Amino acid sequence: MEFKALGEFSSLINDKLQSWLEQTIAHLPNFVVAIVITIVFSILARVLSKMLRKGLHRALESRQIADLLASIFKAIVMCTGLFIALEFLGLSGTVTSLLAGAGIVGLAIGFAFQDMTENLIAGIAMGIRKPFELGDVVQAEGVFGNVRAINLRNTIVETFFGQIEVIPNKILFRNILTNYSTLGVRRLEIPVGISYGDDPAAAAKLLTDKINECDFVIKKEETAVYVESFGDSSINMLVWFWIDYPGDTGFMVARHEAVILIKKTLEEADFLIPFPIRTLDFGAKGGEKLDSMLASQQNMTKGNAAKEGNENGEGAQANSKQQSFDKHDSTKADAPSDNDGQSAQN
Repeated sequence: MEFKALGEFSSLINDKLQSWLEQTIAHLPNFVVAIVITIVFSILARVLSKMLRKGLHRALESRQIADLLASIFKAIVMCTGLFIALEFLGLSGTVTSLLAGAGIVGLAIGFAFQDMTENLIAGIAMGIRKPFELGDVVQAEGVFGNVRAINLRNTIVETFFGQIEVIPNKILFRNILTNYSTLGVRRLEIPVGISYGDDPAAAAKLLTDKINECDFVIKKEETAVYVESFGDSSINMLVWFWIDYPGDTGFMVARHEAVILIKKTLEEADFLIPFPIRTLDFGAKGGEKLDSMLASQQNMTKGNAAKEGNENGEGAQANSKQQSFDKHDSTKADAPSDNDGQSAQN
């Protein structure tokens, strides 16, 4: 009984092996074609990725982004060749399962590394759009400085205070970004005030001519001085002029020299740059002028003094009369009477 069961089992194995061998021989041409397709697509992916990498290096500033895009393209070509090879082998169900599995894995990775993926995609998009390049002066989210490196996930900015700031690419991609190097020019705005007793038009013309004499000023026809508002102690004005930026003369140096020139020019022309002054003026409608108030106050003070002097004089005269009367009474009391003398003689 045992030998019979063992013989049936051996016969089943032989049948399976023979079936597999026959199928292998029948599909041998498909295996060869699949292997050839895989090799061809592998070589094609390598060649095309190198060509694409060279083109991206010329088109993109970041070599890392170019290498990443070339690697992604290479992987796509190789996966396409692999799926075609499996299709030749009759494993279409396997291809479907692989695609479904890849989709699920990609979705899981996307949720797990959402922040990293967002920064990566933003870095690729910025590498293609190129809103800024290495060495540009940019400002975004409170960071102001020169771009030192552009990576796939972040951008390195060196601030003007000598600090290194690492900014995630999604922040630069989402928010407002100011690039001061794109146009190569920058306008300076310097506020200054003159007294109310000076002529704003004359001061504006004088400052415009003096500012245009500076070598670092460009677009001299657009240099202007505008009256901005009435201040508490001065008429506020704005001095506008353009400079190259970044240029040979830095922003701070240009502003420093312009402020010194404005002060010196106004002082030499006898224009007053006032500091905060408080003036009391009661001459408004319904009020009284300050000089008349002071004169009235002085007259009132003199009148009070004179009245007080008169009262003091009358008091002194009354006191004098009272003292004389008291003295007369005292004299009469001290003198002896005739009756008293006679009494004494008796």
